[in-house]
Amino acid sequence: MMSEKYKLHPVSAIINSFKTLKEMFLPFLIIVVANGFSAKESIWEYIPLLIMALFFVMFLVSGIIKWWTFVYWFEDNELRVKYGLFIKKKRYIPFDRIQSFNYKEGIFHRIFGLVQVMVETAGGNDGKPEVVLTAVTRERAKQIEQETKRKKVLSVIEEESTVLDDEEHLEQVQQEQTVTDSEVIYKISMKDLFLLATTSNSVGVVLAGVVAVLSQVSEFIPYDRIFNELSVFMEFGFLVIAMMVFIGLILTWILSVIITFINYYDFTIIKEEDRFVVTQGLLEKKRVTIPNNRVQAIKIVENPLRQWIKCATVVVESASGGYGEDSKKVTLFPLISKKEMNGPLQQLFPQFDFQQSSQFVKPPRKARPYFYRVKIVALIPIVIVCSYVFFPYGLFSLLLFVPAFLLGIWQYKTNGYMINELQLILRYRVISRVTFFVEKKRIQALNSSQNFFQKRKRVASIQATVMSGIAGETAYAHHLDESDANRVLTWFEHSGERKDEEIEES
Repeated sequence: MMSEKYKLHPVSAIINSFKTLKEMFLPFLIIVVANGFSAKESIWEYIPLLIMALFFVMFLVSGIIKWWTFVYWFEDNELRVKYGLFIKKKRYIPFDRIQSFNYKEGIFHRIFGLVQVMVETAGGNDGKPEVVLTAVTRERAKQIEQETKRKKVLSVIEEESTVLDDEEHLEQVQQEQTVTDSEVIYKISMKDLFLLATTSNSVGVVLAGVVAVLSQVSEFIPYDRIFNELSVFMEFGFLVIAMMVFIGLILTWILSVIITFINYYDFTIIKEEDRFVVTQGLLEKKRVTIPNNRVQAIKIVENPLRQWIKCATVVVESASGGYGEDSKKVTLFPLISKKEMNGPLQQLFPQFDFQQSSQFVKPPRKARPYFYRVKIVALIPIVIVCSYVFFPYGLFSLLLFVPAFLLGIWQYKTNGYMINELQLILRYRVISRVTFFVEKKRIQALNSSQNFFQKRKRVASIQATVMSGIAGETAYAHHLDESDANRVLTWFEHSGERKDEEIEES
């Protein structure tokens, strides 16, 4: 398997074309509807359809060309990839840079028993995998991973100059491949899956999707006829309208439950030595591997409903990739009871302290107005406009000040920080409560800021940034006492071992 070259499965040509065509579906549908289905009087009226058909053929051919020219092989302790017809592209990835292999199984993959392999490297920090093998057999994917491990082990043996004969080499490599302790840490139950779907934010996503679709086809919607029909419904009174709105919300909720169920079906976390593996999905199965030393921070998110039922979502901010998207966030526990959370977390990440034995340092009482003052000021022009334009009913907009004030108080009571020798914990809230755990050595930047009004009251805000994605991930604690903000900065500055640890990790 040294320099023998391999091709992707022919299904990858269909998958490559389908990915592009999927993005063109809505524009193509709009052009078809705009042109109508009746016979055309002139051939020029067919030009938009002909152009779209031409693009369709071009994308189909480009997918075939990419599959035809794409080859990969192993040579000189590297995974090598080459593709392109007129412009040849090559990529050589040393085995020692490969951190993990992540997998996807879409509908086409599952029909033919294939997987998509995404190669994650130590130097990748833009959210994208270094190499994507669009479609290979499961046996080939396993062979690729085993070959990479074998080469890495042989490389280590050679570097250490161990005096072993070839048989001992092979025996040691075989042991490295086969002896892998794995343990199932978490597997979502049907009860938790239903509770997750019920308490998720997918309703907003569904509504946003409906609005986006309507905005694209708005010119084809007969609004006059709809308004006439609604005026008839208005005659039946408020009750009928309320029932229709209620039914619409129920249908939206059911759709959001189905989406969440499909995405997180059979969600499982497996610990393997110094890494953990997450698998999930019903229609599209996904498998992502995160090395423990690439974990930058742990984020515990509780929306108001989940906070009420004492459950949370746990997210990992990682310097490794997720499922090939631009985001570096990996959902570790989509829904878990807070009583049962610390055990699995401590088992997966022994370098963190999740006990929170001490109390959070809260903002001082003098900082409380800063949490609601900006919100109230921002609402003033909205209330003035609504009151003037929709008078007298617009005066009800004055009630908006009440939730703005209560949200500010809620944020004030949530905000805070906690530090120990090696770890910083920040807690804050927009709507959901977020608790952010980060080791000192993982913090890329720790800043303190003060505006003019904060200086008068001697309060300051702090924010910590870790490497995750292109821009990093930032957590914050607003309007702390100035002495507390300086204490956090001093804690971060006095880290003599931090630079050495960062160099070792990189």
